[in-house]
Amino acid sequence: MNQLPQTSDRLSRAWYSDSIARFVDSAHDTILGRLATNSDFAVLPEQRDAWLAEVQLLQAHLRGLSGSLFMEFAIPRMGRRIDTVLLIGPAVFVIEFKVGEAEFERAALDQVWDYALDLKNFHSASHTAPIVPILIATCAAESPPLHLCADRDQVFRPLSICPFEIRRTLNLVLQPLTGTCLDEHWGAASYRPTPTIIEAARALYAQHSVEAIARYDAGAQNLSITSRRIEDILDDARAKRRKVICFVTGVPGAGKTLVGLNVATQRRDLTEATHAVFLSGNGPLVAVLREALTRDEVLRQQQRGVRVRKNKVAESIKAFIQNVHHFRDDLLIDPGPPAEHVAIFDEAQRAWNLRQTAAFMLRRKKRPGFSQSEPEFLISCMDRHTDWAVIVCLVGGGQEINTGEAGIDAWIDAVTSQFPHWEMCISSNLMDSEYSACSLGRLPEGQRIVFDDALHLAVSLRSFRAENASHFVKALLDCKKDDARRAFAEIAERYPMAISRDLESAKQWVRDHARGNERYGLVASSKAQRLKPDAIDIRVEVNPVHWFLAEKDDTRSSYYLEDAATEFQVQGLELDWTCVAWDGDLRFDGCGWSYHSFRGNRWLRVRNGENRRYLCNAYRVLLTRARQGMVIYVPPGDTRDATRSPAFYDSTFRYLKDLGLEEVV
Repeated sequence: MNQLPQTSDRLSRAWYSDSIARFVDSAHDTILGRLATNSDFAVLPEQRDAWLAEVQLLQAHLRGLSGSLFMEFAIPRMGRRIDTVLLIGPAVFVIEFKVGEAEFERAALDQVWDYALDLKNFHSASHTAPIVPILIATCAAESPPLHLCADRDQVFRPLSICPFEIRRTLNLVLQPLTGTCLDEHWGAASYRPTPTIIEAARALYAQHSVEAIARYDAGAQNLSITSRRIEDILDDARAKRRKVICFVTGVPGAGKTLVGLNVATQRRDLTEATHAVFLSGNGPLVAVLREALTRDEVLRQQQRGVRVRKNKVAESIKAFIQNVHHFRDDLLIDPGPPAEHVAIFDEAQRAWNLRQTAAFMLRRKKRPGFSQSEPEFLISCMDRHTDWAVIVCLVGGGQEINTGEAGIDAWIDAVTSQFPHWEMCISSNLMDSEYSACSLGRLPEGQRIVFDDALHLAVSLRSFRAENASHFVKALLDCKKDDARRAFAEIAERYPMAISRDLESAKQWVRDHARGNERYGLVASSKAQRLKPDAIDIRVEVNPVHWFLAEKDDTRSSYYLEDAATEFQVQGLELDWTCVAWDGDLRFDGCGWSYHSFRGNRWLRVRNGENRRYLCNAYRVLLTRARQGMVIYVPPGDTRDATRSPAFYDSTFRYLKDLGLEEVV
């Protein structure tokens, strides 16, 4: 009798799982029936035929082997499924079938490599196991030369084989391997993904919980706690008919945007009283998220056999992810309350101050004498609700990068002076110096204020390899050499960083480190005007949708390392690997930073304190975009060019190298 494994398929990540011995003796219809029963979508004849071809091949080549087999194993972070996972001895074999194909496409190799890397990084039972990605083209007449090569983390470079080579390949790989044999409990081990913001948005929109797509270590627990706390505040405000503004803080990459998207996606139903909107002044972030979600939803509907128009899907997504300036402009025209009772403002400290808002209203809206900052006007719009309303301000430290950004004080001052009936729920960490919330020191008597530790996200989740990479960047920019060296020593093993005076060597460094579809790109400060001799012209407009979402064969994509994105295009988004080009706008002078702006044909010192802060924060953004590692390119300069004197760069290079970064030549 064919026995089911201890964990049922329905509760497993795989639609079918069993021992190899039972699998090879099972009837085809039994296996296909379990796959179809557990499938999330209607099984079309083409899919059934593909499964049958896979089963026949595997049964023919696995007889006599001991181990476990999983078919259609879920990769939650990627929203995809592995065709087959084999556990034989100490090794995990990740197999992607291309049924009916005779060629080994590069995209397919990257796909199976991605699966292997995902298991290595996020599946707890796979952290120490050798993982072997294999691509099988079922109509291939022969296999390319077989080269067994494993990286330091024991993930093998993907193998391309024809179906006749399955058994021989498994034996060749297993022969030198030693270690503890894996068993069927592997499939039930915890899966702790750290998604990019794009991956997270896709998963949340598909109704996965924030707990399901985040790791379960201290940082992710904090993420869940903060999300639940905001939900409690929303429900309480509605029940008691109150108006509340929340301030959520977090280190770079800690998941502030993820928390906001979680609330917005859970409450995106327009017919519900708690309908929420996610608002951001970050145009590139809004554009990239909208396009990614639209593509994903169209594909999901097509897989279900539903024909949809992309424009129709895009309209529904625009309803809950909006540009804050468009939201504001609509409410300038309509005097009524907004449709949403809940508004989430991403990077709220970047809202415009009174001067910037008034200038815009005069120039673009023909409204002279406008007397409200953007925070004050936005609060007044939500205050139009007669019953209840909630504003969630997601606050980043050291993220202001543009003229006219008000900082978080503008929100607090607006509440205390104009809306004293609003209650404030404030992260206890908002008092830290990096958030520049000076208004907290002069709060009026009687203001309803609650300070809450649960509203702070303390651990960066962007870099799953080194959560404390942001600590290194902060110490680097604060010119605290000893702290920076210690921080670098702690993360160097898992988070590679290098420095180079040669741009091509730096580019090759990121290409060499990236595996599968890990995304890499070239970034530079928006003030980096003298990188043009290196063919880095920050004046060339980068379309963030193409830069972040296009494939490797698209010249507009980040993969090409041709177009440099600035802090304005990458803030709030991330890459796996970055090449950071460092120009003479920010120079280390031996003691601290010297700030410069290029005008005409020469560099001028930046003396305005606010503009200095923007420039430093620009580099903070650039240096915290990479999830897995980065290389910094510092030009050698040119003695023949007064605007690119080696003196502008040499001291910065020595400072960075002295922190411990490996030089790439």
